[in-house]
Amino acid sequence: MEPLVEDIERSFAEIERALSDPSLFDDQRRAVEVTREHARLKGAAELASQWRELKAQIAEAHELTGDDEPEIRDMAKAQKADAEATLPTIEEALRLAMVEADPDDHKNVIVEIRPGAGGDEAALWAGDLTHMYMKFAQSHGLRVELISTADGDAGGYKEAFFSVAGDDAFAKLKWESGVHRVQRVPQTETQGRIHTSTASVVVRPEAEDVEVQLDMNDVRVDVYRSSGPGGQSVNTTDSAVRLTHEPTGIVVTCQNEKSQHQNKDSAMRVLRTRLAEVEAEKRAAALGEQRRSAIGTGDRAEKIRTYNYAERRVTDHRIGLTIHQLDKVLQGELDDLLDALRQEEQRTRLAERFG
Repeated sequence: MEPLVEDIERSFAEIERALSDPSLFDDQRRAVEVTREHARLKGAAELASQWRELKAQIAEAHELTGDDEPEIRDMAKAQKADAEATLPTIEEALRLAMVEADPDDHKNVIVEIRPGAGGDEAALWAGDLTHMYMKFAQSHGLRVELISTADGDAGGYKEAFFSVAGDDAFAKLKWESGVHRVQRVPQTETQGRIHTSTASVVVRPEAEDVEVQLDMNDVRVDVYRSSGPGGQSVNTTDSAVRLTHEPTGIVVTCQNEKSQHQNKDSAMRVLRTRLAEVEAEKRAAALGEQRRSAIGTGDRAEKIRTYNYAERRVTDHRIGLTIHQLDKVLQGELDDLLDALRQEEQRTRLAERFG
């Protein structure tokens, strides 16, 4: 533990020196990174200080246990026992504080939801998931902006893109990528049979302009009239926008805003984020490794959760957790699930770093 504490103290001293350098703020991006790292290390430095105080108390109390006075010996033994009982908690907190954070945790996110197997019922389920995540975000003080949707023929969505912005948005939602399966009786089912439908969720950290070098000569811009369910036109002007990034074949459409300019801006946000993801995958492949969460595979085709209406249960297959609070979960109360996922991720990362 001593080397870890020394490493924390050294790193915190270095970041404090960097933060006190007036020239730091000439580079705003670097200033943000240093400020964020300072906030992360400050808590670790405080824990390191507590650890040193406890070790000093234990050493001092140990010396006093050999005192000639029985009262002093008893007091020293009690102090030593108290300090030794507290020490493991501080050491565990220190290890957690120094587990390398995901560099994307602080970022805003763009969420993409699409129906999978199940026809109209899958589109309805995609709509239910969209509303669930929006309610979760709003309950946590995050800002939600609907970027683009395509309505399903019987309701719900054929696709939905929305952004979630605020403190550590990606850290809160990053485990939600994957296939979400629902088991329920559809409204159109006359014989009461339970159907299984799926929808896929992709949570991407939103790319900042400086992260993606985008040549607009590579982007084909098409405009057309917005359409609603069944393809009927809902706009008399060509306000909908389709962007095609020709080198990669990525296509992004946006038609929710009334203004063509607003739709193009929204589509550009999605395009930059998807291109950033492509670049991240290329870098990972070049290093011979795939950037994955320690929970599951990180594969968007992986079935991660089942929502069973008959039993009012939600099961997360990655950690084997089942809770019987389906109604609350669908209202955006995801904290029990997300807390369990975060704790499992921490345990895995601790094992990787400290064995």
